[in-house]
Amino acid sequence: MTERAEMSQDRRLVSLDVAQPIWDHFFLVAPLVVVGTREPDGGYDLAPKHMVLPLGWQNYVGFVCTPRHATHANILREGAFTMSWLAPGQEILASLAAAPRAGMAKPQLGALETFPAEGVDGVFVRSAYLFLECALDRTVDGFGENSLVVGRVTVARLDAAALRMLERDDNEVLRDAPLLAYLQPGRFARIARSDGFPFPLDFCR
Repeated sequence: MTERAEMSQDRRLVSLDVAQPIWDHFFLVAPLVVVGTREPDGGYDLAPKHMVLPLGWQNYVGFVCTPRHATHANILREGAFTMSWLAPGQEILASLAAAPRAGMAKPQLGALETFPAEGVDGVFVRSAYLFLECALDRTVDGFGENSLVVGRVTVARLDAAALRMLERDDNEVLRDAPLLAYLQPGRFARIARSDGFPFPLDFCR
């Protein structure tokens, strides 16, 4: 009996149609981040993103965005953006930021309390826990209708409760500053504890 046949007896695998997008058929864990950009009229736009990830071990971060959105156009024009990483209890803030525009404006953004960035012309969502100011490094097109926007982190600020330190247990950090996980598609969860990963002896990245 082949290995494939033995595996099929242990569990049932479902083939997904890759002629269509597969991502709504199962859950994926992602952060929930509000990207801030400066509008042409001098105001600010805030838009939630979940396709966000560090790029390498240096201070580069990327997120997926369609060029049809004002976020993409604003970043190309201004060369900078902010990122507010939301914590549990702030899901409604992301929902407000995701609401459609009325003409060229997002009047619902007036309900979000913000504060100014230090080094770029932008704002942050005040109640978030991690705040990144980013200079545009590049955009990479061609992911269907989407692009990868890559930023170089120029300023980073963090809620002290979320800071990892040698003298502090990691589960204590998560207890004091739980993480918000966006579960694509359309759900969210609170992460307040974790277990150490079983790395092999002498493992190095």
